[in-house]
Amino acid sequence: MSNHSPASTGRDLAQIATFAGIIAVLGLIPAIAPFGGAVPITAQSLGVMLAGAVLGPRRGGLAVLLLLALVAIGLPLLAGGRGGLGVFASPTVGYLVGFPIAATVIGVMTRAMGRPYRLAVGIGINVLGGVLLLNLLGILGMMLRADLGAGAAVVASLPFVPGDLLKAVVCALVARGVHAAYPGLLPVRRPEQADALV
Repeated sequence: MSNHSPASTGRDLAQIATFAGIIAVLGLIPAIAPFGGAVPITAQSLGVMLAGAVLGPRRGGLAVLLLLALVAIGLPLLAGGRGGLGVFASPTVGYLVGFPIAATVIGVMTRAMGRPYRLAVGIGINVLGGVLLLNLLGILGMMLRADLGAGAAVVASLPFVPGDLLKAVVCALVARGVHAAYPGLLPVRRPEQADALV
C-alpha cells in the first residue's frame, strides 16, 4: 500500500513538472559553441543540478526524464531550440543520457547529507554529480557519436568545466536558500551521518 496521499502525489507531480519547466526555460539562454565544437555550452545542466539538489533523487530524476520525453516527441526544449529523436543520435547524447543520472546521483548524495544543507558539502556533491559524472558521460557520447578518440573527447569537454564549476556553486547557493525556506525537503541528519560526512 502506498504511503503517498493524493495531496502529496499531486504536490510531487507539480514539483516534477515545475522543474522540467525550469530546465526548459534555462535552454532559452543562448548556447555557446566554443571553437566551433559539436557540443554547445548551455545553462540547462544548472537546472539538472538544481532538480537533484532540491527535489531529491526520485522527483529530480523524474523531472529530467519528463523534459527528455517532451524533447523526444519533438518539442524544441533543448538549448538552441533543439528537439526530436535526432538529438539522441547527436554528439550531445552522452550529456542527455547523463542528465537524469546526474540529477539522481546529486539527489541521493544531498539526501544523505541531510539537513541543514551545508554549502561546502553541497558544492562538492554538485561537482561530483553535475561536473565530473556528467562530463564523463558526455565524453563517452562524443567518442561514440562524433567518432573522437578518448584524448580528443576529453579536450573537447574541457571548455565546459569552468562554467560547470560555476553552475555547481550557483546551484548550491540556490539549494541552500530553498532548503532554509522549506526544511522538510531534506531529512534530519542522524549523528552517525554527521560523523561520516565530517
